[in-house]
Formats: sequence, structure tokens, C-alpha cells
Amino acid sequence: MTASTRLSDATATVARPTSSGIVHLGVGAFHRAHQAAFTYEAALLTGETNWGITGFTQRSNTVVEQLAPQDGLFTLVQKGIEQTTATVVGSMLDVRNATANPDAVVEAIADPATHIVTLTVTEKGYRLDPASGRLRLDDPEIVADLSGRPPRTVVGQLVAGLARRIAGDSPVTVLCCDNLPSNGRILSELVHAFVAARGRDDGLAEWIRRRVTFPSSMVDRIVPATTDDDRADNERRTGLRDDALVVCEPFRQWVIEDDFAGPRPAWERVGVQFVEDVEPWETMKLRVLNGTHSVLAYLGILRGHSTIAEAVGDPVLYEICRTMVLRDVAPTVAAGMDAVGYGDEVRVRFANPALKHTTRQVAMDGSQKLGPRLLGTVRDATSAGGSTGMLALAVGAWCAFVLEEAKAGRVLDDPLSTQLSRAGSASDLLDIDSIFGPDLGATSPFGTQVVAWTDFLRTDSLSEWKRVST
Repeated sequence: MTASTRLSDATATVARPTSSGIVHLGVGAFHRAHQAAFTYEAALLTGETNWGITGFTQRSNTVVEQLAPQDGLFTLVQKGIEQTTATVVGSMLDVRNATANPDAVVEAIADPATHIVTLTVTEKGYRLDPASGRLRLDDPEIVADLSGRPPRTVVGQLVAGLARRIAGDSPVTVLCCDNLPSNGRILSELVHAFVAARGRDDGLAEWIRRRVTFPSSMVDRIVPATTDDDRADNERRTGLRDDALVVCEPFRQWVIEDDFAGPRPAWERVGVQFVEDVEPWETMKLRVLNGTHSVLAYLGILRGHSTIAEAVGDPVLYEICRTMVLRDVAPTVAAGMDAVGYGDEVRVRFANPALKHTTRQVAMDGSQKLGPRLLGTVRDATSAGGSTGMLALAVGAWCAFVLEEAKAGRVLDDPLSTQLSRAGSASDLLDIDSIFGPDLGATSPFGTQVVAWTDFLRTDSLSEWKRVST
């Protein structure tokens, strides 16, 4: 395949920004299908040319190898149940590997032309303790960054870049787009914890408090892994090879706390909601959509389903998810938020057969996801005297999945894989304090429920779940 037949500025006529105003950490499929697309569409409407994106991948070089030869261009394919559309997105001006060139990340964050730093590095990228939400100061990579090496953690990169902005007193907005409750507040606390751990009296903490904002946000769009068939279909349609192709559902949502330190794109023109408090939307999405996603992933794997669409099409799993939202989750969300209706909508979206979102893709990094998706709900339900039985089934599904993977000799895709693989029972897993804290361990009332469900899932037919749950 020659360069003349690959998507690029030379082969496609696409409006492009002339300068970069956004730095993004964690360039992956979700960012391209969500923030990059919103930003591009807003610029097309306003004619502004200063909202290009400079992106950094934090791990694999694959994204760089896909996007760089294409001048940052990629096709976004939206697959609905009845219709598929495809558009070329031109907001990515540059993409680099942060691991290979950590100084470039710091320079980009420090650049006065950068008004916003956005992040989608997944829960594990923040190197926080899932139970406490605090920065793991004993994490080897955090320790190494604190020792003065060119930073390789996102918190280290942010702090180094912000430190360089002091000289020009240039304000900046740091916008977390990951699935963490109160993600802006948490990221602010992680940054300040890192600054304090440096032990320097350079005024950085005070400057950050004055000139940097950390708005919370909620993002929602299903973005499965792109397949070779997806790329081949697009090439047949367009005549151009696109290695950076992204596939997603038509639905999308972005709710942002209206707290910016400086200018921003006109995202409201393309459907972004700016609100005073993101928490009601964020909590409902995490507990209903993401919680349901995890349940379908773990139970789906246990029942032999390879995709989320297959899993939600299983009548038993569909009813379990519906009951969990109705009985355990809905009472914990803010008044006025229709968690039950939202749950119904979510299951319809998950059933879209055009989206090949695999159960194993959703199941990865479970130790980091349980807290925001399920355990926060457990704690709120418990304190209110509410039901937690279906939430215990959900956590039991994770336990059964982990134990079955270890039994089969498969390596878990999880930051705590070594520790998880040593567990011989659900009780062992529940006693991992960094996941469940001191209140939800094996001997707690909730832990007892989880152990019982785990044993049930490993020995009995799931079709009998209603009898056990009553």
C-alpha cells in the first residue's frame, strides 16, 4: 500500500486547525471518538483555528504509528442499528509517545498557547489507591518521578508542566475525562499530593490554587476496539487505508463543570452541557452504565459470551442488570435523576449488534473499576439501610471471574494481577484492602454476601439467581 492511497492531508481535503490549544494525555480510541470529535465539530461551526490537539500516548507506540503517517487524520465510523455514517476528523495536529520523549509532554503543557489539558488515561493511569482515592506515593513510578527523572506518570507530567508555567503566570484548565467520581477534585488532590511530596518551597502549590482549575466532567460513548474488518470495509468504501479508524455508537454525552481558567472551544454549540455541579450525572453514569457494563462483562464471560451485545441479549443477564439498577442502584442517585429509565436506555445501547465490544475488553482492570462503579454504591446503600444483594452478586461475578482465570492459568489484565492471581477464594480477594478498604472485607455483612454469591456462581446454574436473591 503506497502513501498515495493512505488517509492524510495529501489524499483528503479536510479543514484543519492552524495551531494547538489543547494537550491531551492518553490518546486512544475513546478520546478520538469523543473529545476530539466534539472539538473538531465546534471549530467547524465557529471557524476558530486555534483548537488543534497535541496528543500523547502514555504506553504503546501503536497510536503514533497509526496517526503520524496520516497527519493526525482519522475516520470516525458511527454504527447505529439502522444506519452507519463515517466522517474524517481533523482536530489532531500532532501525536507523540510520552514514554519515548517525556520532555516533550512537559514542554507542551508549559506552552502558553495551551489553554486546556485533557486526560483519558483510564483509572489505573492516575496511580491512586482505589479504596482511599489518594496518590500511591510508594508506587515505583511515582517514586522515580519524585526523584527528578523526566516524568513518566501523568501526575508527574502535569506537575512538571505546571511548574514551568509559573514564569509566565499563564492560567490553564486541567480537564479529567476518566471514569472517576468527582474526577476533577480527585485529580486536583493527586496533583497537590505530588507537589507536597517534592518537598520544595517554590510556591507551586499556591500558584496552582490561583491559576489552575480542575473541572469535573462526565463522558459517555461506547467505543469498541476497531477490527480488521472495520478497516477493510472503510477502505472498500473510500479507497483509502486508515489505520487509525475509530468505531463508535451514535449516542454521545459530555457534561462539564463550568470552571475554566481561560478560553475554551465552543463545545456548547455541539451538545456539550456546562453545569454548576456534574456529580448527579457522573454518579448516575458510573453506577448505572459502567456498573451494568462490568456486570455484563464478568457474568458474560462466565456464561461464554464474547461480546457485551451477546451478554445483554441473554435474558438471565438482562434481568439481573435490570433488577440491580431498580433495587440497589436507583435509590442511591440524586433526586430527579431517572436511573431506571436511564438503565433501560443503556441496555438498548449495549444490545447494538453493530458494536463488537468484547466482554474481556470491559473486564480488564477490574481492581481499579470496582470502587467507582460498584463499591461506592454499596457504601451509600448500606449507610441508607438500602439493598445491596444485587451489588454483591455483581462483585461476586468479578471474584468468580478472577478465580476462574487464575485456575485456568491465564494472566489477568489488571495492575494488581500478581496479587489477584495468588487468591484462592473470594475471601482472599475481599481482604485486599486497597480495593475493598477496611469496611467491605470478607467478614463484613456485604463481604459475606459476596462470598455466598461467588460460591453460587462457581457451583450452581445462574438461572436460579432469583431463588437465591430473595
